[in-house]
Amino acid sequence: MRTKVLFFVLAAVLFTAPVVGQNRAARTTLDIYVVDVEGGNAVLFVTPSGESVLIDSGNAGAGAVRDAERILTAAKDAGLPKIDHLITTHYHGDHIGGLAELAARIPIMEFIDHGPNTQPNATTDAFLQGGYRDLYAKTKHTVVKPGDKIPIAGVDWRVASSATQVLQGPLQGRAAPNSYCANFTLQTGVNLTEDDQSVGSVITFGKFRTIHLGDLTLNRQFDLMCPANRIGTVDLLLAARHGNVNGEFLVNALNPRVIVTNNGTRKGAQPDAMKIFFNAPRVEDVWQIHFSQLGGQEYTVPGMFIANLFDQPLENMPVAPFVPPPQGQQAPPAPEHNGRAYYLKISAQQEGAFMVTNTRNGFSKTYGPK
Repeated sequence: MRTKVLFFVLAAVLFTAPVVGQNRAARTTLDIYVVDVEGGNAVLFVTPSGESVLIDSGNAGAGAVRDAERILTAAKDAGLPKIDHLITTHYHGDHIGGLAELAARIPIMEFIDHGPNTQPNATTDAFLQGGYRDLYAKTKHTVVKPGDKIPIAGVDWRVASSATQVLQGPLQGRAAPNSYCANFTLQTGVNLTEDDQSVGSVITFGKFRTIHLGDLTLNRQFDLMCPANRIGTVDLLLAARHGNVNGEFLVNALNPRVIVTNNGTRKGAQPDAMKIFFNAPRVEDVWQIHFSQLGGQEYTVPGMFIANLFDQPLENMPVAPFVPPPQGQQAPPAPEHNGRAYYLKISAQQEGAFMVTNTRNGFSKTYGPK
């Protein structure tokens, strides 16, 4: 009887092993999931080997459970049993708020950040000194600085900014003069916030390149890109600050083919930003996580490029952008979206081609190699 049992176990291993091998071999792309966390941030990267990096974990408060579940949905769709690396760009609630809920649902093996919080907040500080510390004490905690390389198999992951500091040398070759810098004047009298501390990443997979700068401010973007461009060009720009403030000296010098905004219904993707995106020299398409009332139909993209609509649709989608009331006056609440959420998925190949898919409508578009 024991001999028969051993035979069946051995047979199961022999017949199952090739299937597992085929499943692993089937993944040849770097897959990027831009998750809808209602104007917060959560972007999941999965390499061909199955190693994963999550940048940020969504909103705090009432949205924490919702956003953690949405990130988990993308992780499950990617077939992930765990998150290998979690980068928290900075400690604002729309970037770290869902972390505790997410960590209760899926193991996280490494926590990466810029170091101490520089913008005191009672709720945030309590979490950083309590729950967050407890989480990374059980695994691994890494504080990164510009120029660091995060070791991820098959991908060159470089830190471009962290703790107000930026790269001082070029990532490759020589830094080229950035002619777009002449049109910008550094903002003075502005206090440093956690946005300035953002951990920015440049990710290279073969000939495909993308960049994610968290909520890096215009002044820090300028430090990174001027007077010379130390990054080079990218294929995909995961727009900083929720598709809100991205200087021409950043967008035009990076010269992306595609831009993705992680905006909300009334957060990001407003006219000034969209004009820069639409006028960028090489941009073929802009994709949005949400229709933005701040842009209206005047400054938006065709519906096939928008992942999420409203649970409570407006009777008429406005052509003109929504204009918030003067400072100090309460704006009406933004349209709710607490039902099913859809992500944008980017699948990049080593030769440089990549495909963007809108999971709401199944529309995909492929951008060939350079």
